[in-house]
Amino acid sequence: MVDILHRVGIKSSVDAVYKALTTREGLAAWWTGNTQGDPGAGGALTFRFSVDGVEIGGFDMKVLELEPARSVLWQVVDGPAEWIGTRIRFDLQQSGEHAIVLFKHQGWKYPVEFMHHCSTKWAIYLMSLKSLVETGKGTPNPNDPHISGDGAD
Repeated sequence: MVDILHRVGIKSSVDAVYKALTTREGLAAWWTGNTQGDPGAGGALTFRFSVDGVEIGGFDMKVLELEPARSVLWQVVDGPAEWIGTRIRFDLQQSGEHAIVLFKHQGWKYPVEFMHHCSTKWAIYLMSLKSLVETGKGTPNPNDPHISGDGAD
């Protein structure tokens, strides 16, 4: 198994970051505007992505764990085959005036080319989370940078 790992410092409290990770409004403001479902523990979330008004895919997540101001854990239950069964974890810690986000997309079976793409997109979306919390404005899909070059990412 292989994982995607990122670390981002956000000039904020862990409480503000946690809120952006655990509310529909927060998730829609940094990851994708098309966010639906119940972000509470045991809930289910759906995330859909589009380019030029056309849906290009998405993910369904089960919220496995929520530890206020400390961690969020989801399991992918539907989406691309490579994602199903993987887990997405956000661990938070305060370091002075910065909230540190340790991000893990865990449990990829193989480091396929799609994983490279997803790692880059996760970095972009984590920077969107940083921007949202620090400035009040993120760049969620469909306003995120497109990176594929040969596809509608």
